[in-house]
Amino acid sequence: MARAPFRKSGGFTLLELLLAFVVFSLGFATVLEILSGSMRNTVRARHYSEAALTAQSVMGQVGLDIPLQPGQSASGETGDYEWQVDIVSYSGGAQNQHSVALADLTGILLLEVNLSVSWGDPPRDQTRYFNTIQAVLSNPGVDQ
Repeated sequence: MARAPFRKSGGFTLLELLLAFVVFSLGFATVLEILSGSMRNTVRARHYSEAALTAQSVMGQVGLDIPLQPGQSASGETGDYEWQVDIVSYSGGAQNQHSVALADLTGILLLEVNLSVSWGDPPRDQTRYFNTIQAVLSNPGVDQ
């Protein structure tokens, strides 16, 4: 009795299928990690943008709703963001003494407006700081 020659089948072996599944799983896990990192960065950028917009809005209130006077302090909440404004006399530091002296000569008072905007839950609280210099007349009731 003659035996028929052994023919190789055209399918995949179990080992080849397992190896393909492992390669697919590793690639899929890498893609998921990249996507989750992108989503974290997107959320972080949204918070930074909203904090900057909140700061811009609060700075716009200084001199209108928040009196522009040395020693003035105000705080509040806008959505998920808490803010704190402190207004102090501008000292200028060593590099800006000429600006302070010129302001004194011209009757202008320089005020430093410091603003902090905070958000998040402990222990991941986030705070960003903003500041600007505002110039006002020292004696606004006197015509010059």
